[in-house]
Amino acid sequence: MTNKASDIKNDHLIIRLSPAWARPYLRLARLDRPIGTWLLLFPCWWSMMLAATAPGYQLGSSFAPTYYLALFAIGALVMRGAGCTINDMADRDYDRKVARTATRPLASGELSMKQAALFLVLQLTIGLLILIQFNQFTMILAASAILLVICYPFMKRITYWPQAWLGLTFNWGALVGWASVRGELSLPALLLYIGGIAWTLGYDTIYAHQDKEDDALVGVKSTALKLGNKTKYWLILFYGICSGCFAAAGWIMGLIWPFWLGVGAMALHFIWQISTVKIDNPHDCLEKFKSNRIIGWIFLVGIFMAANVK
Repeated sequence: MTNKASDIKNDHLIIRLSPAWARPYLRLARLDRPIGTWLLLFPCWWSMMLAATAPGYQLGSSFAPTYYLALFAIGALVMRGAGCTINDMADRDYDRKVARTATRPLASGELSMKQAALFLVLQLTIGLLILIQFNQFTMILAASAILLVICYPFMKRITYWPQAWLGLTFNWGALVGWASVRGELSLPALLLYIGGIAWTLGYDTIYAHQDKEDDALVGVKSTALKLGNKTKYWLILFYGICSGCFAAAGWIMGLIWPFWLGVGAMALHFIWQISTVKIDNPHDCLEKFKSNRIIGWIFLVGIFMAANVK
């Protein structure tokens, strides 16, 4: 097993300010590492804003943008935590064998499976309370994602493409956000979903390069192992599909020049990631992975400005 640092950050502000009994639960839900919540949240916000701000679209009286933004933010926080809890419950034996994950609460024995299960129920209950604020179609659509969440931890045991399954899961919000506003699905939402899957394939392949040596030793599969030194060529494909799908969604919706500035800035950031990433440097891979939060904000601002600049 390689000598990598743990991914637990005990000096994080959230951890330091929390009571001792709560800290293992907060680490289990990854509240000390919010990047995953952002990556889950942005497809929801993008799709909601695209559906709500399209030229000529008349919003229903029930749509309150700030309220919906807040609902999705809370929902992403708790459902990302629930997904991490499910993942760690399934992977605790693997996590013990990898230095970066060996000190996670379940792998280290800091929490029991019963405690994790009760915490999972609490998170899912909060998620349900968020879900019932939306229309019926959105509730059914969002609830169906739980099947993707449950299956994800097992994908890395059977395929070298678990990042594709993560993409299906993490970008489900692109469908849910649209449905929350319009009560149905249409092509722009599907394009955001497909583009989001490609985006996830890119950033999570970079992330997976942190653990490729340990993954090979313990028998866990990933795109990092599958693609190896050809990763950068595949990143061009993944990020190219992402940019193309996002651009097509905006074109169909008739968005104006600020949107296209956002797409251009996003493409430049992708080029920077691909050209500078060091796939054999775990620290650099982590930093490039985290930088995708910038992608989220760039695209969101582009959508918003396109609807508000005359």
